Amino acid sequence: MLVGAATLALLGAAAACGKPAPRLDVDALVAQLDRAQADSELAANVATTAPPPVAKALTAIAAERAAHAQALTDELTRMNGAPTPTAATTTSSSTTTTTTGEPPQPPTTKDVVAALRQAADAAATAAAQQSGYRAGLLGSIAASCTTAFTVALGGGQDT
Repeated sequence: MLVGAATLALLGAAAACGKPAPRLDVDALVAQLDRAQADSELAANVATTAPPPVAKALTAIAAERAAHAQALTDELTRMNGAPTPTAATTTSSSTTTTTTGEPPQPPTTKDVVAALRQAADAAATAAAQQSGYRAGLLGSIAASCTTAFTVALGGGQDT
């Protein structure tokens, strides 16, 4: 009887170790990954038309957000054993063009500030719902985004 109980305990422990990560954890990280990739592209695009000092900051922010995307990809891969598709890779885009008379305005530094502010808030909220490494990773991303828009870009007040 004691051997049977020990065997069941070992099987239960082995099954618990083999459990995939909860879907909520994966979804939170995928959302942050999509946001990091979009922010990186946005900052890089705005850097092409910004004055040199601001362009330098935007280029650094684009690289930083790309590094966030890589760290999130690495964690998702570690959690799942394989890369997790992002919304960008799972949805097909259909572009509809409408003519309203005025061409759309190109993105500005203020748009980058707004995106980083939203990313910081979302990462902080997600960090509070995680534990361990994932909480630390998301907390670090939130802090990095906050620093980027408040220090590197001055909160977008002068741009």
